[in-house]
Amino acid sequence: MSLPAYPPSRYDGEHGHSRTHLRRADQPPDITYPNGVKVTYLARGTETFGDFGLYRWDFSPELSGPGPHFHRGLSESFFVLDGNIRLYSGDRWVDAGAGDFLHVPPGGIHGFRNESGEPASMLLLFAPGAPREEYFETLLKLRDGSLEISESERDAFGTRHDNWD
Repeated sequence: MSLPAYPPSRYDGEHGHSRTHLRRADQPPDITYPNGVKVTYLARGTETFGDFGLYRWDFSPELSGPGPHFHRGLSESFFVLDGNIRLYSGDRWVDAGAGDFLHVPPGGIHGFRNESGEPASMLLLFAPGAPREEYFETLLKLRDGSLEISESERDAFGTRHDNWD
């Protein structure tokens, strides 16, 4: 198996530039779900020119997280920062603790949840940098009752956001 080549140049300037993105640790989370789960957008796809999206997911002690699903166009990776998180790894749930990492290529069945009864946190990276923020913000509205949609609208929502059961 040969290693992938470096991608073609996307910057042709003679000197580097100063465009960067900094998110300070003291900024509040972007989303707080009714169960206390907090999501912080560390790097949106719009900020990485579509390369990737990176979120911090801080679980409350309450049971939460999606069941097994897959994406056709996205890879997703999980890095546990603290606590104990259950990850669905293609065919089974596995326990993951601080420092554990799971990468899921497009089409890979995966899920994540906190079943420990204790707080936990992880980084969630997806590539390319699709606009996932609207997906998670709509889930918040569905969960807090500020939005109701029909079953067919829910199916279209999942399709639009590359979520497949």
